[in-house]
Amino acid sequence: MAAEEEVTSPDQHKPGATGLARVGAVIVIVGLLAMLCGNHKGRIEDIFLIGTAALLAGMLVGDWLLRKNGLK
Repeated sequence: MAAEEEVTSPDQHKPGATGLARVGAVIVIVGLLAMLCGNHKGRIEDIFLIGTAALLAGMLVGDWLLRKNGLK
């Protein structure tokens, strides 16, 4: 690290494309739920698909609440 290089904290960095990440998460959730209509016979796959979609949806809701309250 050069002596003249400015030192910044992580919260001073420009955030990434958060809007694209949210849209991508919604697309993945829809894709996971669309996989429920398949030719599988067991219900274990359904449990994992629904659980993963619910986890992603929970993360989106948590992100929305944190941003609503001003916490990033």
